[in-house]
Amino acid sequence: MHPGTHALTVPDKPAVVMGRGRRRVTYRELDDRSSRLASLLHARGLRTGDVVAVLAENHPRYCEVLWAAMRSGLYLTAINRYATVDEVAYMLRDSRASALVTTAELAETAAAAVRGDGGAACGTRLVIGGEAAGFESYESALETVPAGSPPHRTRGDIMLYSSGTTGRPKGIKRPLPGVDVDDPAGARSAAMCRQVAGMDETSVYLCPAPLYHAAPLGWARGVHELGATLVVMEKFDAREMLELIERERVTHLQAVPTMLVRLLKLPEHVRRSCDLSSLRRVVHAGAPCPVEVKRQVIEWLGPIVTEYYSGTEGAGMTVIDSAQWLERPGSVGRAVSGRIRVCAADGAELPAGSTGLVYFEQDRPVFDYHNDPEKTRSARHPAHENWSSLGDLGYVDDDGFLFLTDRRAFTIITGGVNVYPAEVESCLVGHPDVVDVAVFGLPDAEMGEYVHAVVQPADGVEPTPGLAEELRAYARQRLAGPKVPRVIDFRAELPRLPTGKLYKLPLRQDYLDRMAAPSPGAPRPSPEPPGGAR
Repeated sequence: MHPGTHALTVPDKPAVVMGRGRRRVTYRELDDRSSRLASLLHARGLRTGDVVAVLAENHPRYCEVLWAAMRSGLYLTAINRYATVDEVAYMLRDSRASALVTTAELAETAAAAVRGDGGAACGTRLVIGGEAAGFESYESALETVPAGSPPHRTRGDIMLYSSGTTGRPKGIKRPLPGVDVDDPAGARSAAMCRQVAGMDETSVYLCPAPLYHAAPLGWARGVHELGATLVVMEKFDAREMLELIERERVTHLQAVPTMLVRLLKLPEHVRRSCDLSSLRRVVHAGAPCPVEVKRQVIEWLGPIVTEYYSGTEGAGMTVIDSAQWLERPGSVGRAVSGRIRVCAADGAELPAGSTGLVYFEQDRPVFDYHNDPEKTRSARHPAHENWSSLGDLGYVDDDGFLFLTDRRAFTIITGGVNVYPAEVESCLVGHPDVVDVAVFGLPDAEMGEYVHAVVQPADGVEPTPGLAEELRAYARQRLAGPKVPRVIDFRAELPRLPTGKLYKLPLRQDYLDRMAAPSPGAPRPSPEPPGGAR
C-alpha cells in the first residue's frame, strides 16, 4: 500500500496536517506530487539503489520526497536539519547522493555543502519555496513533469545516518526489499504501526519530532501505507501538543521521554484543560524513560502507554504495554523481532539476570554501515554474524523481558564499580526542581573516574550550591553510594538533539578540555568543587 492506493479510494482525505501552520495535504496531492518527483528523478538518470537526500525542516512537502523515493526504488537519506555545512557535505559525499532537495530556510547550508566535494555526485538540486545558487525551483521543476505513475515502481527504502552521539555519523543501509511498491510484503512500516500501536486507516497520528529522524520518518511512512492521517508539529512544545491532540482528535502519538517529562512539568490545570479523550495509544521510545516519569504518565493518561526498544539499524525490537510494565517497572519488553542474546565482553552468552551487551539474533544480517566494514563488524557478535548489537547494555529476566542499563560507551567505572549514567539520570530527573540532566564520568587519579552530573534547573529555580547539595542528598536516598554524583554543575540548557537524544560527547569534552587547560575565570570541574556541591 502507498499514497497512490489511497488516492483512488479517499482522494480528499488529509494525508498530512501541519500543526502550527494548519496546512493540509490530501492523498490526491501527495500521490500526484510524489509521482511527479519520482518521474523527474528517473528522467535525470536516478535508478534503483541510487540516493536522494533531503535537508528540510518539518515541512508540508517532506513526505513528497519520501514517497518519490519509496515508489521508485531509491534510498532516501534524510539529513539532520541542524547539521553543519561540513556534516551535510560529509553525508552527501559518503552516500553518493545523486539528488538533493532542500527548503528556502536551509538553502544557505545546502548550497555551501554542495559547493565543495559534497556535491560531486549530486547532479539534481532542488529548493522548495525559494531560491539558492546552483539549485532549481522545486515547484517549477515539478510543473514540467506530466501527471501519471513513474515508469519505475520498485519499492525503495530509507538510509539514514546515525545521530553521531558516540562518534562520526554512519550510514545504515539495508537491502532493498525487491518488490513492487504495491506489494503489501514491502509495507514493513505499516506492519510495525499495527503491531506496536494498534493503528489502522482511521488513526490520526501525531508526530512531535523532526522527520529526519528514523522513528518519525518510519512511522510517517507506515501511516501513509495504512491510509491514516499524519499530523506534524513544526517544533515540539508541550502545551501546543495537548492543544493539537484536542483540535485534530489525535488517536496515536509517539514521544521521547524528554517530551513526557516536559508534559508532566506543565501545571496540572494546563494538563487538565485539554480534551485528550481521543487518544487510543501513546508510544514512546528513543531513550530510557525514568520509572517515576512513566508511572505518572500512565496514572494521568491511563493504561494506553506502550514502549518499544529498537534502533535505526532495525536489528530487532522489543515491545511492552502498560499492564506488563506495571508488573516489571523499567523493562522495555519482550522481543517481537529477533531473539535477545546478552553476552559478556568475550562474547560468551550470559544467563538471565546478568548484565552484558545486548544482541538481537536474526536469520541473517539485516544491515550494514555504509562504507564502513569495521563498524559493521564491531556491531556483530564475534562468532555469529547474524547477531547484531546497538551498543546497549542490559539483562533479561526469567520471562524474557529486557531491562536496559546504559550505552556501553557511557559506562562509568569508578573504583572498579560500574555505574550506568541512565540510572542516575532517571533518579535526578524525578526531583521537582530538575528539567533535564546529563551524567558522565570524568578522570580521577584515585578512582579512575568520578560521577559528574550537569543539571538543567526548572524555570525560576536558582542554580545554587544549596540546590546541588539538595540533589546529592536526594540521590543518596535512592542510589548506592558509588552512583551518587560527586559533582553537580548547572547549565541553562543541555545539548539534546531535537530527537530527544542527549548529545553527551561535546558536553563531556568541554569539561575534559577545561580540566586539561582551564581558561581564566572558568569553573574547573574537580573532586572538590566550590560552594559545597560535592
